[in-house]
Amino acid sequence: METADAEVAAYIGRWRPSSVSPPAAEFARGVVAKAGPAARERAKSLLRAAGGLAGYGTGLGLDAVPGVLLHPPAVERFTRCAPGLSDAARRTLRTNLRFAGRRVVPHLYPADLPLPRDRAKQPYSPAEVAGFLALAGAQPTAERRARATGLVCPGAGAGLIRGDLRDVRGTDVACRSGGVIVQVRGPRARTVPVLSRYRGLLLAAARSAGDGLVCGGAEHGRRNLTGRLTASLDGGGGLPRLDTSRLRAAWLADCGQLLGLATFMAAAGISCSQRLGDLVSGLQPGSGEQAVALLGTAWP
Repeated sequence: METADAEVAAYIGRWRPSSVSPPAAEFARGVVAKAGPAARERAKSLLRAAGGLAGYGTGLGLDAVPGVLLHPPAVERFTRCAPGLSDAARRTLRTNLRFAGRRVVPHLYPADLPLPRDRAKQPYSPAEVAGFLALAGAQPTAERRARATGLVCPGAGAGLIRGDLRDVRGTDVACRSGGVIVQVRGPRARTVPVLSRYRGLLLAAARSAGDGLVCGGAEHGRRNLTGRLTASLDGGGGLPRLDTSRLRAAWLADCGQLLGLATFMAAAGISCSQRLGDLVSGLQPGSGEQAVALLGTAWP
């Protein structure tokens, strides 16, 4: 270990590139020596970053001292304005300079505080969804049975929540594109295929609703679902509390399984949903028939 550290220190001391001025190279050597990189390649990356920062900063009239050039605003301006760099190179440059700054002027880089992050809702299990449907089928009147089923099936079978779920009318559910679809209206208008295990029940609920709202009620755009309807499906038979977001999570999990999403992400080495979003943004969604076939929701 001592031999490796000596080799890295010797490399830092010899670093005198022609691409930066001697004062900038001297600044870089001093900063990187204090940062203490463990390997020569790491030292090389830090030297290039610090040398470029020093050349840029001194050209603006800044003092070539760590407390000035490694100050976060100076680093941020350099990484944003340095010419001829790709986006990936800018991110690497900023990472290297922040690493050096935390080692050399730590008082300028206080530790980041973790920010709270909402996690995805836990999907209901198939047995739990079946329990909610059983409670819906046990309601005392045909209208209540239809409305309760119309609450569960669009969530677990088509992933609808909030306004999309509240505003579904019986006429929005139809046999089309080789399966059963729900036509979602409003700002996020789309056509959603219904998963096969829910389509018969949802069609029956839609026929019962006719032109009316599948979940019941008469006021378009109402803010919440009927309290009594939700309470009638809430916690019976040892079931958890009914949450439409968890019904949607169950639909997402079912669709991910049908699409082989976990297999694809593992094979591609993707763990960040943002990358999936960037990828999909350049692709065109398929037709309704393709969606029905892809999700395995076509009529036999």
